[in-house]
Amino acid sequence: MYIIKLNAIDSTNTYLKELATVSLPKDYTVVVADLQTNGKGQMGAKWSSEEGKSLTVSVFKRLRDFKVTDQFYISMAVALAISTALNHFKIPKLHIKWPNDILSSNNKICGILIENVIKTNKLQGSIIGFGLNVNQKFFENLPQASSMSLLTGVVYNKDEVLLEVLKQLEIYFKILESQKFEEIKAAYENILFRKDKASTFVNSKNERFSGIIKGVSETGLLQVWMEDNVVEFFDLKEIKLLY
Repeated sequence: MYIIKLNAIDSTNTYLKELATVSLPKDYTVVVADLQTNGKGQMGAKWSSEEGKSLTVSVFKRLRDFKVTDQFYISMAVALAISTALNHFKIPKLHIKWPNDILSSNNKICGILIENVIKTNKLQGSIIGFGLNVNQKFFENLPQASSMSLLTGVVYNKDEVLLEVLKQLEIYFKILESQKFEEIKAAYENILFRKDKASTFVNSKNERFSGIIKGVSETGLLQVWMEDNVVEFFDLKEIKLLY
């Protein structure tokens, strides 16, 4: 494992992507920034962090013999690894909100952005970016955000938290590399937020509708049981869960 610590950077994911354009970084190259000035989340969303209070990290994982069609399993494995690490620190009521936000009850404490390096239709590696609210106390215009410290009253050592997350990433990637995909999917769906509960969604036309989350497909589509007893599948651009 090779850890690069930076005081400030626009985006740890961008830093690793630029390295990867020259040559693939070493397996488990880790970039950690005290301040990320242009952190990104899913679909271009900005990630807000308080300097020195959160973990803003990107990890490069080399991949071999991994199909492009199986890339959502990477997302599931990463979300499970971080959830397992948080469970180690006694963070309560952990769930994964599809596709890969980590919640405690209804409060978001971690966002994940995975960008895969694909060449000649093969997965060469994966850039795993995550922002984990560790000791952050204030969240401007983010009423559903929280941190490990706010949830438990404990001030955490960020290095200890990082090492536990990295340990769990290695464990889950070993499961992934042994192609135990069903095990990964079952564990992911077991803590999927709002699974088997009536929920309200909004579609790409800004229309609200009700349904029940039943799980995810192998490619990461959300499986929703609709009011007319038909099961439909949605991608990230087509649906938003209101909670």
